[in-house]
Amino acid sequence: MIRCLAIDDEPLALEQLKKYISMVPFLELSGACNDAFEAMSIIAHEKIDVIFVDINMPDLSGMDFVRSLIDAPLVVFTTAYSKYAVDAYKVDAVDYLLKPFSFEDFNRAVCKVMKQIEIRNIPTTEKLSSDSIFVKSDYKILKIEIMDIEYIESMSEYLKIFVTGDKKPIITLLSMRKIESYLPDDTFMRIHRSYIVNLNRIKEINKLRVILDKDTYLPIGDNYKDKFYEYVNRKFICK
Repeated sequence: MIRCLAIDDEPLALEQLKKYISMVPFLELSGACNDAFEAMSIIAHEKIDVIFVDINMPDLSGMDFVRSLIDAPLVVFTTAYSKYAVDAYKVDAVDYLLKPFSFEDFNRAVCKVMKQIEIRNIPTTEKLSSDSIFVKSDYKILKIEIMDIEYIESMSEYLKIFVTGDKKPIITLLSMRKIESYLPDDTFMRIHRSYIVNLNRIKEINKLRVILDKDTYLPIGDNYKDKFYEYVNRKFICK
């Protein structure tokens, strides 16, 4: 079962979401919330796989709510305004449903959620068995050896992939969440909203920065520093 939350301050819209969720046999509704604060409380105490959340809500918008989550579930935004589509992509939303949407639209979003969950559940050993990925860049499809990736930088809806031996990064239209799911998590770590680093490439850690070489300094974000320093402490040798 896929555990989900429905979040919308409009009662009719919330009821529609609940109805659609009930029509999908493998979706389990863990809560129907009128605002983001109620949803925060549920997420803090339960494991939630996906949230269906309205963007325009009073006090705390759906977009700001998702940005505030350190380890966010998968996200499907619902909204009456198409202008938020790019912002939804920036926070790695799985899909973006424009109100009023049909059950067919909702079901297509759920299928995307299922695919993402399947990718997340691939064992690390299976991820490691693939030593390369393919990405589209400048109308070409490029093969990248995973262990040659030094770090990845998010640039709006694009990614800059820095590879050993290449003077310029590879630029591709892709989300951080998507590429992260294809990288072995014992070698790559997201240390900032905008950066994923190959842990084997780190030469030095100075305050809240990792140093890869004399010209490359990457910031460690507040929401990611605990996980990063847990990794460092496991490998730290002292007297």
